[in-house]
Amino acid sequence: MPDTTGTPATPGPAEDVVDLLLAQHAQVEQLFLLVIGSTGQTRRDAFDDLVKLLAAHETAEEEVLHPLARTLPGGGGDAMVDERLDEERQAKETLKTLVQGGVDADGFDTGIILLRDAVLAHARHEERYEFPLLRQHVPTDRLRTLAAAVRTAEATAPTRPHPSAQTAKGNLAAGPALAVIDRVRDAVRKPSAS
Repeated sequence: MPDTTGTPATPGPAEDVVDLLLAQHAQVEQLFLLVIGSTGQTRRDAFDDLVKLLAAHETAEEEVLHPLARTLPGGGGDAMVDERLDEERQAKETLKTLVQGGVDADGFDTGIILLRDAVLAHARHEERYEFPLLRQHVPTDRLRTLAAAVRTAEATAPTRPHPSAQTAKGNLAAGPALAVIDRVRDAVRKPSAS
């Protein structure tokens, strides 16, 4: 059973970036099911895990995958990537609103379903169009190296949505500072183990 803690899946020795991102898409889908189907602290924990996973996943895609996808033959180049970035920006804005209101806010149930539908449609587009192009045009050893690059990007990614930082340059410039701020907030909000 895939990990649903919001911690991105750990790649195996032969796993490439497409395998890694597909596993994360499955984790995202399971976390949406858990958020939508639960209540109370279980729902709050699942939503927090979902927020962290989406923030790290999208940051890594913006830093690693999208710049490469712009260069692939037959991939739609800039237009295709710009569409994905617009979808990601909209999802981040929706997610930010849901985070601010919390799982008990009026409208959360509707908002989380709309977000799920948008995020899963975005993931399916990547799976149908971008990922096959990666497998077709990028050597296998480079795809494996890209999995490590995605892991590195995720390790320094913010843990909350930041719609203004959605490009490789924006993430590299603002991401580390935002990640520190987010991790401090996470530590302050985390209940003590006493």
